This record gives sequence, C-alpha cells and structure tokens, in this order.
Amino acid sequence: MVSLGLTQQFQMRINNNCTVDFPTKARPRLCHFGKNSVRFRVLASESQAPEPDLSVTVNGLKMPNPFVIGSGPPGTNYTVMKRAFDEGWGAVIAKTVSLDASKVVNVTPRYAKLRAGSNGSARGQIIGWENIELISDRPLETMLKEFKQLKEEYPDRILIASIMEEYNKAAWEELIYRVEETGIDAIEINFSCPHGMPERKMGAAVGQDCELLEEVCGWINAIATVPVWAKMTPNVTDITKPARVSLKSGCEGVAAINTIMSVMGINLNTLRPEPCVEGYSTPGGYSSKAVHPIALAKVMNIAQMMKSEFGDQGYSLSGIGGVETGGDAAEFILLGADTVQVCTGVMMHGYGLVKKLCSELRDFMKKHNFSSIEEFKGVSLPYFTTHMDLVKRQQEAIRERKAIKKGLQSDKDWTGDGFVQETESMVSN
Repeated sequence: MVSLGLTQQFQMRINNNCTVDFPTKARPRLCHFGKNSVRFRVLASESQAPEPDLSVTVNGLKMPNPFVIGSGPPGTNYTVMKRAFDEGWGAVIAKTVSLDASKVVNVTPRYAKLRAGSNGSARGQIIGWENIELISDRPLETMLKEFKQLKEEYPDRILIASIMEEYNKAAWEELIYRVEETGIDAIEINFSCPHGMPERKMGAAVGQDCELLEEVCGWINAIATVPVWAKMTPNVTDITKPARVSLKSGCEGVAAINTIMSVMGINLNTLRPEPCVEGYSTPGGYSSKAVHPIALAKVMNIAQMMKSEFGDQGYSLSGIGGVETGGDAAEFILLGADTVQVCTGVMMHGYGLVKKLCSELRDFMKKHNFSSIEEFKGVSLPYFTTHMDLVKRQQEAIRERKAIKKGLQSDKDWTGDGFVQETESMVSN
C-alpha cells in the first residue's frame, strides 16, 4: 500500500487490488500512467494564512510599517526623502533644521568607521560609525518648501520635521509655526545631538539639563498643534529622567537613542585621530551595530518608566540604534517601542533596506504566530528584574527541582587552568 502519511485519508482501489490513499481534503485528477493503470495528482486545497500586518498607528499617525527614516543624511533633501517614500518606509524624519542655517558649517571628511578586528583595519564587518556632522546647512526656506512639496505629493504618508534652536523662546515659537505651516505630520525635537554648538544651548546641552529641558518643552508644547517627540541623548546617567520630564511637559512621545559621544580611534600610522580633518579631529556621535545593546537597555529603561508612571495614556516610544535587520527591530518592539528608526543603516545599505527589514520582521511574526505589531509590543519587558530577584528565583528553582546550580558556586572555585571553560559554563546563549 502506498500512503501519503496523512491522518485523514480515503482509499481508492485500482488495478490488481493496489490501494492508493489520499487525504480527504485532496482533489484527485485522472491522468494516464501506463497500461491498465491510473495515476492521481493531489492538489492542496488548504488556504494560505494571511500575511502579518506591519501597519502601526502612533499618536494618531497611521504608518504602513514601523520603519522610520531617522533624522540625518537620509532625510537631508527632497530627492532622498521622496526616494524613501517610494521605497516604502513607514515615515520619514527630515534632517534637523534651525532658523539660521548660515551658522551651520560642516567639514569633510566627517565620518569614520570601526570594523571588527583591529581598529583601522580595511577588512572586517563595519560594527561602528562615528560622525561629526552638524544639523542641516540648507536654508530653512528651502527645506520648508521641500516639506510642503512632499506633503502635496504624498498626502497619506508621514513626514516628521526635526527641529533644534538656541535657548530663545521666540526662536522656538517661530520655528514651530513655520514648519507646521508646511503640513508636516509631527515634530521631533533634537534634544540630543552630542557635538557642535553646545555653547548655544542646543541639542544635548538641553537634553542633559532637566530644568532647561522642562522649560523648553513648555515653550514648544504651548504652541505646537501636531504630535511632538522628544529625542533623548544617551550621554546621561539615567535616561528616564529627561524622558519623564519631556512627557510631563506635554510631549506625546520620546525617541531614543541619539548617538553616543565617542572618539573613533587613532590612526597608528599617522598618530592622528579619526575622522581626520587637516590633521585634527573632535569627539563625535557613535552609531551602528555596536551601539544596539546600549540602545536596547536605554529603551527598556524608558519603557519601564512609561508603563509604571504613565500607563495607558497613549504616549509613544521610538527605538533607535544599530538597526540593520528585522530581528534588530523586533527587539526594540518587544521592549515596548512603537516604531523603529534607521539612519546609519540606510547610509550603509541604501533605501532599499526597508524591504529586507519588512520581510524579516514578517518572518519573525510568522514564527511566533503574531498577526500584528501590537500583539508583541512590550512582550519581553516583564522579564527584566533586579539582580537580587534573580538570585532569589534561582535559589527557589534549585530547591524545587533539586538541581545543581549551573557553573561555579563561589568566586573561590575559579581556577587558572580551566578559566575559559569555567566562564563558558555560566554563559546563557
């Protein structure tokens, strides 16, 4: 007997009492097989499960997927922002603008890479990226004209203006009024740029000072009519403090993290720092794959604070840091992020990266039977606790299963000869 190995079958007898089994949901068709014999072709009738839904609605803004172009070079002009929309990005955050672009003077080279292996090696995967780039050096009038054009051409897509100003209430008010006139959907406030113009109380100079941050957020939210996201700097001891101040001062959401203050390295041939401009350099912002674990920790801290202190009040969280795969994005969402921003990843892989991100995120969702982003948002957040609680949980588990604790019992048990193996015995992944 020939069998298809399926649980529900019916039998059909043909020549010489030969029995062929078919699943009951199959539809057989006759076709000639040989003399005095008949062959059947089985056609599956099971319908395909629907594709997971990647769309998200954040602060009333509907996006086709959670992937957002982060503020920076990928959103620096009409041409590249249009390309982002055409490729399918869920939203675009333009490069940060201010009232007076004439004060913004960039240098080049302004990027430096860190590769796996020896620092400065031309081989190996890029794991870190430093930039000393400033905000947009294009006239505000030009950027506003392009915002308006984009909204006219893509009325159903989400365009977010990133803005930054000096410590001046009138300047902030004017800037907000002018960007809102273009029809943009939301505003992200750059409280986090780690380099350039701190003497003008711009960027991280505000985000690192909670009193200053509260005052400026008050100015902004008193007149803004669209959702406002406050972009957080990681260059603080406790990122929940400025995040809390921003939300209490009227912002609808927070975004984290911006780049980490860094020195990429020293060229061991020239003995000069990188990126090198006329033989000199300055500390800049660190991004790409190497910052991803740090960004996850900061987002987790903010998400825990938001959940415990603000509950279900509709505030949003946008995760940023080293996203190059759908799995990277899934981690941010599992920790409570509503959207995921990508900047350096686009600079390395191009705007078409969004198709890969969407495909991989769908694969993750299919694997776990998630039909929407909302179904797994924050799912991993409850599994973080204190070290003392971990000790208690493990002691209880050992007692319950009468098992031996994995790894060493005490620091006195370490040995010199077996140090590597002893270390590995306590690694979880």
